[in-house]
Amino acid sequence: MAEQPCLGPPASPAAPNPQTHPRDKWSKKMDFLLSVVGFAVDLGNVWRFPYICYQNGGGAFLIPYTLMAVFGGVPLFYMELALGQFHRTGAIPIWKRICPIFKGIGFAICIIGLYVSFYYNTIIAWALYYFYSSFSGTLPWASCDNPWNTPDCTNYFGKSNVTWTNFSRSPAEEFYTRKVLEIQKSGGLYDIGGIRWQLLLCLFLIFTIVYFSLWKGVKTSGKVVWVTATLPYVVLLILLIRGATLPGAWRGVVFYLRPDWGKLLSTAVWVDAAAQIFFSLGPGFGVLLALASYNHFHNNCYRDALVTSAVNCLTSFLSGFVIFTVLGYMAEMRDVEVEDVARDKGPSLLFITYPEAIANMVGSTFFAIIFFLMMITLGLDSTFGGLEAVITAVMDEYPQVLAGRRELFVLGLITVCFLGSLSTLTYGGAYVVKLLEEFGAGCSILAVVLLETIAVSWFYGIQRFSHDVKAMLGFTPGLFWKLCWVAISPALLAFIVISSLLDQPPLTLFEYQYPEWSISVGFLIGASSFICIPLYMVYKLVWTPGSLKQVRIGHPELPCSA
Repeated sequence: MAEQPCLGPPASPAAPNPQTHPRDKWSKKMDFLLSVVGFAVDLGNVWRFPYICYQNGGGAFLIPYTLMAVFGGVPLFYMELALGQFHRTGAIPIWKRICPIFKGIGFAICIIGLYVSFYYNTIIAWALYYFYSSFSGTLPWASCDNPWNTPDCTNYFGKSNVTWTNFSRSPAEEFYTRKVLEIQKSGGLYDIGGIRWQLLLCLFLIFTIVYFSLWKGVKTSGKVVWVTATLPYVVLLILLIRGATLPGAWRGVVFYLRPDWGKLLSTAVWVDAAAQIFFSLGPGFGVLLALASYNHFHNNCYRDALVTSAVNCLTSFLSGFVIFTVLGYMAEMRDVEVEDVARDKGPSLLFITYPEAIANMVGSTFFAIIFFLMMITLGLDSTFGGLEAVITAVMDEYPQVLAGRRELFVLGLITVCFLGSLSTLTYGGAYVVKLLEEFGAGCSILAVVLLETIAVSWFYGIQRFSHDVKAMLGFTPGLFWKLCWVAISPALLAFIVISSLLDQPPLTLFEYQYPEWSISVGFLIGASSFICIPLYMVYKLVWTPGSLKQVRIGHPELPCSA
């Protein structure tokens, strides 16, 4: 019987239909929790939150951030965990049970996951290169006496009468741009140059680790996260204690938390707060659906959502202290304002600013090793989650073909991701990374989350979804959660998407202005994933038999089926 793309399937049973193939389960509850925390707590917690916080009013920013978390991020985090646990399937086939006409959302999520894998693992490869370079008596970015340095290289640590100008470049900056990236050999996106073989080896090693962590399913990845999800907290604590003892650390903390209440009147601050919480918690990437689908049916996903989202937000806040104690120290050494030191954002904060400070600490080699080891583990966790979302979605959609062939399928997927990353390993690869970061999972993922929320709350039905939650947990979600799912969270997402599309600042990196054609390419990349949703809707409307009314509401004699 043909699948009906109706807007509301029949009432949910107490539990979804049993699956033909036995499904893996987490060995321990802690494996699941650490996997979720590991996915949500990523490199963005360390570089993006502190920068956005100081840029948008310091301590005052915590008000919109907390409100956006309570009314937007956490409710959707809870929704995805509940959906995955109840239906016990990935991001593509789950729509057969919710509302088939929205199945394109699952395909869009998988494409976005691929785009993210193309650039995110390259950033981890950079960290691995730094990690390897840290095993030396003197860190290679500690002085200006290296072959890659230029006359603009200025080392002010431990020296007097050194003038820092707008043309000055620190040894750490030149190591990153001229040694690690060798970006001077690229003319821009139109001339990205050849592949850096050292970075190619680093990325190959990263993907090898990823493969052997994912090839057997949650049985293996659930064990790996015991290291990759917990180690960053040990390192963050060590770095926080060390940073607090540095001269000038208090200047950085004051700058980080000094409230600028006037900023709260700016719409941009609220947009940044909402975007930060949604990207940080990660609803819409299909990861929470996939990880929760391996839970036991009666697992308390409500408590899991509250605990893991709270851990994620507190980690972001803690990372701010780790970063800004060091920025205060650098401002003290340069004899400039903290704001001038903190101008770097994104990966530059992790690969230039922080390493520069580490190079001038006592025990610099030790702190460099543990810092970049932390970055590698933070990145690997998120990669595990992102690729598991794609693996689970595709294998659940095509069980007849892929059942029993997980190792081979994962190898094929990792190979595709590795080949897709090759352009980011060139001399101009940093420009490609920036483009994919901005457009690969920008507005498109927010739009996908918006449609996902609308599909579940409005078409599947909030009462039906609440009934599903009660079947698992024994209690119905409260009025607050229902209001958020039906109205508040979709409104916040629509607000972010529209604001982001209307306000597109010029795209730059290392003083390179992205050409207009590259921005058009970026929009095409973003649209290429989202377009799956309307295309699938048209496909189902055209090919599903019956009148338009039967297609829209579902024929009573032809119920929605898988």
